[in-house]
Amino acid sequence: MRRNLTAYGFLCGALICFAFFSWYPMVRQVILSFQKTNFVDAPEWVGLKNFRTVFSDPAFAPAWINTAMFTLLALLCGYVIPFITAIVLNELRHARAYLRFVVYLPVMLPPAVGVLLFQWFYNPDYGLFNQVLGFFHLPGLQWLNSSGTALISLVIVSTWMNMGSGTLIYLAALQTIPSELYEAAELDGAGLFKRIRHITIPQTKLILLVMLLLQIVATMQVFIEPYLLTGGGPENSTVTVVYLMYQYAFNFGSLNAGNALGLMLMLVLMVFSAIYLRVSRDNTV
Repeated sequence: MRRNLTAYGFLCGALICFAFFSWYPMVRQVILSFQKTNFVDAPEWVGLKNFRTVFSDPAFAPAWINTAMFTLLALLCGYVIPFITAIVLNELRHARAYLRFVVYLPVMLPPAVGVLLFQWFYNPDYGLFNQVLGFFHLPGLQWLNSSGTALISLVIVSTWMNMGSGTLIYLAALQTIPSELYEAAELDGAGLFKRIRHITIPQTKLILLVMLLLQIVATMQVFIEPYLLTGGGPENSTVTVVYLMYQYAFNFGSLNAGNALGLMLMLVLMVFSAIYLRVSRDNTV
């Protein structure tokens, strides 16, 4: 204990920060979920009333469905595309450092800047995407104003803004694969797709699983895109769980109901977090 006193001192600082900024708010969220308070008068315990309020909201079911659909679409785009991009970058022999910078550049932009940039892209009158469609003599789309395209439009924004981090993680994992495996496969006449199937994917199976679980946890908390681009519309087609929490807390004047909804989401995310910890622990062992 005496020998490691300095290390424990540094650890205490981190623990205090976690306790104050992470653990305490989570405990308060659980308490507020079962209370009615305006932070002026004494709080009143109301049991499950806040949860009943949330369950009876017509936007409750669409919020969970939209969140699940956003997560699924984000996995199809934001999970697969970074892995493919990392494979392409790993196969290149020239300009690899420059292309890594280009891929990671959107991550360095403030999220609001990236979202507002796509707001211009999606404009039905003069937006870039409709101009491209018009160049090919295709009809323009109401990207954010149609319930059929609004959600996938948010997925495109999220993928563009976040794919850089995943690409670099995958690229780092690919570079740990022994080159002798690829050389032996090439001598046996294996093409690119066979090398990916029999070498790349098996050698990166763990990092693929970990990134899958982390992406599920991250995408289920989507908020910035619907908040800045669609406001939950049209027709509640882009209302997500976190956006509905924000609505309860700051627009509907029901912070306690928002905390009740947040507690439900936290329990769902804890399941995926437990899976992530189990996978990480098995790899360490």
